[in-house]
Amino acid sequence: MSTLRPTAELAGPPHGDEHHAHHRPGFIGRYIFSTDHKVIGAQFLFTTLLMMLIGGALALVIRWQLAWPWSDVPILGGRLFAETGGQMSPEFYTMLFTMHGTVMIFLVIIPILAGAFGNILIPLQIGAPDMAFPRLNMFSYWFLWPAMGCFAMAFASAGDFGAGAAAGWTSYPLLAALKDAAPGSGSAQTWWLFGLTFIGVSSMMGSVNYMTTIINMRAPGMTLFRMPLTIWSMFITAILQAFALPVLTAAGLMLIADRELGTTFFVPAGQIIGENAPTVGGGQPLLWQHLFWFYSHPAVYIMLLPAMGMVSDMLAAMCRKPVFGYKPMIYSMITIAGLGFVVWGHHMYTSGMNPALGMTFLVSTILIALPSAIKTFNWIATIWGGKVQFTTVLLNCAAFVSMFIVGGLSGIFLAAVPVDVHFHDTYFIVAHFHYILFGSTLFGVYAAIHFWFPKLFGRMMNETIGKLHFLITFVAFNGTFFPMHMLGMRGMPRRYADPYIHPYLEHLLPVNQFMTICAIVMGFAQLLLIFNIGWSLFFGRKAGRNPWDANGLEWVAASPPPHGNFETTPVVYHGPYEYSSPLVPDRDFLPQNEPPHTHT
Repeated sequence: MSTLRPTAELAGPPHGDEHHAHHRPGFIGRYIFSTDHKVIGAQFLFTTLLMMLIGGALALVIRWQLAWPWSDVPILGGRLFAETGGQMSPEFYTMLFTMHGTVMIFLVIIPILAGAFGNILIPLQIGAPDMAFPRLNMFSYWFLWPAMGCFAMAFASAGDFGAGAAAGWTSYPLLAALKDAAPGSGSAQTWWLFGLTFIGVSSMMGSVNYMTTIINMRAPGMTLFRMPLTIWSMFITAILQAFALPVLTAAGLMLIADRELGTTFFVPAGQIIGENAPTVGGGQPLLWQHLFWFYSHPAVYIMLLPAMGMVSDMLAAMCRKPVFGYKPMIYSMITIAGLGFVVWGHHMYTSGMNPALGMTFLVSTILIALPSAIKTFNWIATIWGGKVQFTTVLLNCAAFVSMFIVGGLSGIFLAAVPVDVHFHDTYFIVAHFHYILFGSTLFGVYAAIHFWFPKLFGRMMNETIGKLHFLITFVAFNGTFFPMHMLGMRGMPRRYADPYIHPYLEHLLPVNQFMTICAIVMGFAQLLLIFNIGWSLFFGRKAGRNPWDANGLEWVAASPPPHGNFETTPVVYHGPYEYSSPLVPDRDFLPQNEPPHTHT
C-alpha cells in the first residue's frame, strides 16, 4: 500500500508566496547581486570558464619552456619576454606552475562543479524553489572575487618577471613560511595565502547551504533513495567540504602568522628569519603537509564526485536505461568519501615516513580502487545494451569514464610506497593527476554544459560544434598527457625549468615538443566551446521543457525556469531513472512527478 498522501494535501502554498519577495528587482539586483540560485550558478559558470582560459594560458607558457627552453614566447603578435632579453627567469617559471595549479584547482574545477552545477541543479532536482539561504548563496559567489584579487596580487608582485608566489600550489614551508626565502619572497606568498582563505570561506558557505537545502527542502515524496545521483554526489561533496575545509583554513592562517607575525608553527628552531634573527622555540614543516593534504586529498573527491553523479544522470538519459546498481553507486560514493579522509599520507611517502605507517596508507589507498571499480563497471553496464544516442553529451561522458580508468590505474601504481618513491617527483605524477582532475572532471563538465544548457538558458547548443570540440580536445588531451607517463618512468623531474641540463634527459626534448604542440591545439580548441556557448545563447534552437525526454524534476520546470522554479510544488512518485518502464509502454521515460494512476 502506498504511503504517499494525496497531491493536494502535500503541495501546500506556491513556493513563490513563501520564499520570495513579490517585487521585480532591477538589472543589478537581478543579474549582479542576485539571490536566485540559477543566476548565481550562471555567474559561477562564466567566471570559472574565464579562469579556465587564464589557467590554460599559463600552462601553455610552461609547455613552451619545456619544448623550446629559454626561447621567447610569441603572444598576440609580440614577444612575452622581450623586455628581459628574450627568455624567462627560472623564478618566473616556478611562479607559472604555482599559479597554473592554483587557478585550475581553486578557481576552476572546484567552483565549476560545486559552485556552478551545484547551484543550478540542487533546487531544481529536489523540487525546491531556491537554496535554503539565498543571501549566503550570493556571498559564496562574491567571495570568489577577493580570492581572485589576492591571487592576481600574488602574480603581479613579480617585478621584471621575477618572483611572485612561487612555492607551488601546495605552498610547502620553509619556502612558503619565510618572507625572505627565494623565490617566494616579499608579500606575494602572503597574498596567495589570503586568496586561499577567501576560497575556503566561499566553499564553506556553499557547503552549509547545500546540506541544509538537500536535507530540509526536498519536494513531497522525494525520499533519499529517490534522489538523483547528482544530488547524492553534491550532498557527499558538501559533507567533505564541511569537515575538511576548516583544517586547511586554520593551516593557512597559521602560515600567514609565521610569515607576518613571527610565529613558528612550521619553522624549526634555529632557523634564521629576516634580519638574521633566530627563531624562539621550534615548529615542524611536516605539520603543514599533514594539514594541507588532510584537506587536499578529500579535495580530489570534491572535484571528482559531482562529475561522477552528473555523468551517471546523463548516461541514463543518453542510453535510455536505468543506472545500473543505483544503491551500490550511492554506497560507493560514500565509501570513496570516507576513505578519502584516511589516505592523505600517500602524498608524503618521500618525507621519511615510518614504514608501518606507510603500509597503512598503502592499504587504505588501494582500497579506494574497490568502490571506484564498482562505479566504473556500473557506468559500463549502464551503456551496455542501451539505446545509445551518440550526442555530444554521450561522447563526453564516455571520455569521462575512459579518462577515469586511465587515471585510476596509474593511481594504483602510486599507492605502493616503493613505486611512489621512484615516481613521486617525476612527470608520471603530472600525468596521473591530469587524467583524474582534468581529463575526467572537465570532460564531465563539458557533457554537463551541453546537457543542462537548454534548461538554464532555454536554447540548445550546436551539436556539430560540440562534437568537433570534443574530438579535438580528446585527441589533443591524450597527445599531451599520455606521454608524460613514459617521461616520468624515464626520470624526467617535475618543476624543473630546464630538465635537459641532465645529459640522460636530452633525448626527451622531441617528446616534449610533440606534447606542447598537442597542448596548444587543445588550448585553442576551447575557443570552440566558448563560441558555441555564446552563439547558442542568442541563436541556438529553442528548447522545450524536456528536450532530452529525461525523468528528473528539473525537466518539469519551464526552460529557462522562472524565479521560484515551479508553478506548483512537484510531488515525486518514482525514482529518477525509470527509463523503458513497463508502466508506460508508449514511451521510454517516466517523469518522477507523474502519478501512478495515469498508467492504469
